[in-house]
Amino acid sequence: MTTRRQMLKAFGCFAAVAGLPGLALGAVPGSERRLVLVFLRGGMDGLSAVPAYGDPDFHAPRGELAIAPPGEAGGALRLDALFGLSPHLPEMHRLYEARELAVLHAVATPYRERSHFDAQNLLENGTARPFARDAGWLNVALAERAGTGGVALGPNVPLVLRGPAPVGSWSPSRLPEPDADLLERLAALYRNDPLLAQPFAAARAEQGMMEGQRGAAGGQQVVQLAQAAGTFLARADGPRVAALDFGGWDSHANQAGEYSPLTRSLRLLDRVVATLKSSLGDAWRNTAVLVVTEFGRTVAVNGSRGTDHGTAGAAFAAGGAVRGGRVIADWPGLAPRALYEGRDLRPTLDLRALFKAALAAQLGLGEAALEARVFPDSRAVRPLEGLFA
Repeated sequence: MTTRRQMLKAFGCFAAVAGLPGLALGAVPGSERRLVLVFLRGGMDGLSAVPAYGDPDFHAPRGELAIAPPGEAGGALRLDALFGLSPHLPEMHRLYEARELAVLHAVATPYRERSHFDAQNLLENGTARPFARDAGWLNVALAERAGTGGVALGPNVPLVLRGPAPVGSWSPSRLPEPDADLLERLAALYRNDPLLAQPFAAARAEQGMMEGQRGAAGGQQVVQLAQAAGTFLARADGPRVAALDFGGWDSHANQAGEYSPLTRSLRLLDRVVATLKSSLGDAWRNTAVLVVTEFGRTVAVNGSRGTDHGTAGAAFAAGGAVRGGRVIADWPGLAPRALYEGRDLRPTLDLRALFKAALAAQLGLGEAALEARVFPDSRAVRPLEGLFA
C-alpha cells in the first residue's frame, strides 16, 4: 500500500495545492502496462463527439446540432468516409492519425433504460443489472492479481474501484489561492533568473488558462486529475491502474455553440487525453486509456436545443498500447426505422467487449476470470480482438 508520505514525495508541491476528487489508482506490481479509465458522467452525445456525417440520415434529425462534413467551416475532423471527430477534439485527432486512438461507435452497456444513477452503477459494477453487486469490475480485476492494491486521490473511491482488492484513499490539503500581489513580486524577482523565469511564467499562464475554465464541467480539477494520474503511473515503482471521473456531460439544453457546456467539455476532454500522454512520458507507449460514458443521447434535437437521454453512443481507446487509426462500428444507420425505440442510436457493440480486451492485454487476465468474476454471466460478449498491442 502506498503511504501518504510516499505519495507526497512523488507528487511534490502540485499535490499540495490541488484538490483531486475523482482520481483512483491501483498497483499492478512488476508490470510495465498501464490502464486508465476515464468515465464521462452524464451521458456524452456520441453524435456530437463522433458525427456520422456520411450517413444520409444524419443531418435532418440533428438540425442545428449537425456538424458539417470535413472541409467545411466548423466541419468534422475526418476519420473515414462515414465518421469524423468533433472539431473541438484536435489533439485526439492527431492521436488517431498517429494510430494511437481508436473510436468505437454504436456502443452501449447492457442497460436499456434512461436513469443516470442506474446506468452509471451498472457500468461500474460490471454486471447486467444496476446494483447487482457492491464491487466494481476494475477492483475485481485487480483482486485477480495477487498482491495488488490501489489508492484513491480524493474523498471518495468510485464504485468501479471498490471491492475485495485493497484500495485506500488520500486527499491533499487545500491551500488558499496565492495573493495576486505576491505573484507580481515573485514575477519581478524571477524575471531575470535563468532557471526560474521561464517555468514561473509558464505556471502563471497555465493558472490563467485553468481559471478561465472554472465554469466548465469538471473544469480545472479534471485536467489536474489527468496530470496526477500520469505522474503517478509514469513512475517505475508507481501504480499501473487509474480511474478518472469527468462529470457534466448531461446536455438537455443549449448544446450547440462556441461557449456551450458541451463544447467546453469536449475541449476539456481533448486536454485531458493530451495531458495524460504528456505526463506519462515514455510510459505512454505501454498505456491504454479507455474513455466511456453511461449512455448516449437521442438522435434528434429537442425543443431546448439539446438532446435527451438515449442508448448507444461513442467511446475511445487511446495510448501507445492501442492499435488505433480506425473506427470500430457495426453501424446500424440513422434512418427512422433503424433507431432503437424510434429515437436512439441502436447499440451493436457491448462496452464490456472493450473492457475485457483491455483487461486481458493490460492486466493479463484470462477468459475464465473475465467471464466468471469480473463480468459475471458475460460469456456471449467476446473481447474485441486486435485492439491492443
